[in-house]
Amino acid sequence: MHPKTPHHFNTIAAYHRFMELPTPEHPLVSVVRFEEIRRHPGGDLANTIIHDFYTVALKKNFNGKMMYGQQEFDFDEGVMHLMAPKQVLSLRAASPADFEHTGWLLLIHPDFLWHTSLAKKIRQYAFFNYHVHEALHLSEKEEQLVTGIFEQISAEYHSRIDASSQSVIIAQIELLLTYVERFYQRQFVTRKMANHRVLEQLETFLTDYFESSDLAEQGIPSVQLVADQLNVSANYLSRMLQSLTGQSTKQFIHDKLIALSKEKLSTTQLSVNEIAYSLGFEHTQSFTKLFKQQTNQSPLEFRKSFN
Repeated sequence: MHPKTPHHFNTIAAYHRFMELPTPEHPLVSVVRFEEIRRHPGGDLANTIIHDFYTVALKKNFNGKMMYGQQEFDFDEGVMHLMAPKQVLSLRAASPADFEHTGWLLLIHPDFLWHTSLAKKIRQYAFFNYHVHEALHLSEKEEQLVTGIFEQISAEYHSRIDASSQSVIIAQIELLLTYVERFYQRQFVTRKMANHRVLEQLETFLTDYFESSDLAEQGIPSVQLVADQLNVSANYLSRMLQSLTGQSTKQFIHDKLIALSKEKLSTTQLSVNEIAYSLGFEHTQSFTKLFKQQTNQSPLEFRKSFN
């Protein structure tokens, strides 16, 4: 069975046509209600779509499945999901009716942001690269606030375009994204129990990896490898660890490496070169540099302190 060709939308106008929506008021930005969409990209109950623009969705009453890779997510009340251009989104449902839901969808072409403060800043929001199953769950109060901003954007979008239209819409989008950032931080705090389980899985994975031959043969595990093993996105993992430990994933891995290197330096007769290679470093200088950054001592200085 051959995979179906994804629906690739190069422009917002093309998306509107496919979804049987009215022609967009502006070629580079659009805001629509999901209940206005007449057609859904799941006529065969499974499909994949790619946008060449940012999407910000507030979904309610969605009964289908949305997937990122092999991870599924069931959408309940008041859930937000944001995607950057070129990302692949898969949809699946038991019946066409499952694709019918309410809420808001904001489409933003990168060109709309040219010469604005948001052009660079939007690329710094990690949540545009979170997986679907890492979507933002809103409280009732948060949902009302976010809905109000969508309504303000919609009112400006549907009013007569003038010299201030872009600036007003940009300001409202920036406000919306600022709240998303705040609410995600709240989600990391309120979901500490689940996050601690991920932290335990991370500890177990790194311990097993470091105790096996993988470390010497395959090198230091990358942040992406670790995230894949835990079934979360790299950005989400780092944000989660930051909220729990104050460290990024890379820093967390490095801490574990240094702890292991200290053990080898203090309990074995292995040379610094041998320890560096056993820890997955291609060059001893890289190991020595990291060790000194973390401990303010060279590996030899640390070893001598035990003699």
